[in-house]
Amino acid sequence: MKAGAVYDKINGGGFPREEAAAAEKSGSKSQTTGEMNTVSDEKKRKGLFARLREGLSKTRGSMTEKVDEMVRDRRRVDEDFYEELEDILVMADCGMKATTVIIGELRKRVEQRRVKDAAEAREILKEIMIEQMDVPRPPLRWPMVMLMVGVNGVGKTTTIGKLALRFQSIGRRVMLCAGDTFRAAAAEQLTVWAERARVPIVKHEEGADPAAVVFDAIRSAKAQGADLLIVDTAGRLHNKKNLMDELNKIRRVIDREYPEADTRCILVLDATTGQNGLQQARAFKETAEIGGIILTKLDGTARGGIALAIRQELEVPVWYVGVGEGIDDLQPFQAKDFVNALFGDGED
Repeated sequence: MKAGAVYDKINGGGFPREEAAAAEKSGSKSQTTGEMNTVSDEKKRKGLFARLREGLSKTRGSMTEKVDEMVRDRRRVDEDFYEELEDILVMADCGMKATTVIIGELRKRVEQRRVKDAAEAREILKEIMIEQMDVPRPPLRWPMVMLMVGVNGVGKTTTIGKLALRFQSIGRRVMLCAGDTFRAAAAEQLTVWAERARVPIVKHEEGADPAAVVFDAIRSAKAQGADLLIVDTAGRLHNKKNLMDELNKIRRVIDREYPEADTRCILVLDATTGQNGLQQARAFKETAEIGGIILTKLDGTARGGIALAIRQELEVPVWYVGVGEGIDDLQPFQAKDFVNALFGDGED
C-alpha cells in the first residue's frame, strides 16, 4: 500500500453477499412465487414510468403540450404546421441539426402515407423521435471501470452513489475510487455514498496525485474481485488543457494496469445547461473518448430536447437520465419510455 493511501473497508472489508447466487442454489421456484414476482416487477416498472413522466413535466409543458395545442388548433398538416413545429423543437433545445432531421423525416413520411390529419402527424413525430434517440448501447462486460467526468456542479458525485446502489442491488461487486483530490471534502462526500451502498472506497489525502489513487484502486479491485470500479474525477472545464491532460493520464494508468477491464468514460451533463452542455460534450468527446452520457436534473428544466440534440450531434448513447433526487429517479434511458413520458402518453 502506498504511503498516504486510505482504504475504507465497508462491511468489514468485504463485499455484500450476492443473494442472486443463493436464490439459484435454492432450486426451482413455485408458480405462485413467479407470478407474484411478475406482478411486482410490473408494478415497479409502472412506478418508474410515472416518476419519469412527472420528471419531464417541465419539458412537456414547453414542448409537447405546445405540439398538442397546435394539433388541436390546426388539425391539418400544412406548411405553417411544419414551421411552428420547428420553432417548438428549437425552443426546447433540440438543436438545429436534430430539428432539421426530424422535420425532414416527418415531411417524407407524411407524404408517403398521405397523412392530412395533424393528430396522425403527431404519432409519426413520436415514432421518429424514438428512432432518433434509440442509440444501441454495447453490452456490459465485467470487470468494468466507469471513469466519470464532467464539470463541477452537474451532480457527478450523487450520480456515482446512485450507480453504486443500483449495481450493488443486483449482485454486482462494486468499488468506488475517490479520484477528485482537488475539491475540498470531495472524498468525504463520496465516502458517505459508499457507506449508504455498503461498498468499499479507495481514497488518498486531499491534494494527492489522482492517477496514484486510481492505481491503488485498481490493485484493490483486482484483489477483492470487484465487478465494477467507479472512478470519480475532479470537475474540469473542457477548455482547461492541464486538467484534460490529467484525465488522459488517468486513462493511461487504467489501460496499462487493468487491460482486462472494459473501460467506459461516462460524461455527466446537467440538462438545465442546454446547448452549453452540448458544447461541453463535444469538447470532452474530442479528448476523452466518451462512451456514454448521463443526463441529470431533467426534472428542473423545460429544455429536455437536449437529449435529442446529443443523439444527433454526438451519436453517443445516453445511459441514464436523472429526473429527481431519489435513488430510483436515476433511470436507465429507454427511448420509447422517454418519448411516451415526454408526450404525456401511457406505456405502450
